[in-house]
Amino acid sequence: MSTRSQLRFIQRSEPADEQSETDRIAQIYRHSDGYPDGVLRDLVQLKELLDETRTERGPAYAAAQFLFLDTLSTMTLYVDEGRDRSIHADHPSDLLEPDNMEHLDQPMFLLGHGVENPADGIHGDEEYLYVVELPNRNPFEEPSEWTVKVSGHSAFPRWDGPTEEAFERASWQFHGPLEHALEELVAEPA
Repeated sequence: MSTRSQLRFIQRSEPADEQSETDRIAQIYRHSDGYPDGVLRDLVQLKELLDETRTERGPAYAAAQFLFLDTLSTMTLYVDEGRDRSIHADHPSDLLEPDNMEHLDQPMFLLGHGVENPADGIHGDEEYLYVVELPNRNPFEEPSEWTVKVSGHSAFPRWDGPTEEAFERASWQFHGPLEHALEELVAEPA
């Protein structure tokens, strides 16, 4: 079963409580694993990578990098090592060969994401909404904290058709630093 979600990456105004409608927004759709446990772990992994490499460049880049890392992490589910024409790590360009995917009905690593127009809102079948607030900073400064908002499960208007109103009317179960969201909302592995 898919857990669909929408993630908005925004540039946080300073101070954070003075957000304006002109803030830059990049919005993505995630078809599967949209529950907080999966999304928050992926956001922490992304932030750690961007901090270490000093490659945080704002909402559009963070959204693109999130999609790229998420696609990489799910690709192995669709690579069949037992086939004559399997895809190997030393030849990642093999993924670009359609013949290497003919055994796949629908490769979700190609279908599981979308870049959304923030003005259109959401599809209406998502279960979670997220807002990732990136600091307004020079990329060469020391890394700083990301803030996240996590909606309650289906705690926003849901109907067919676009709705900006979903983000405005959502009930947020968490709003604060990413690290705190992970501590509060993600169960420790058994």
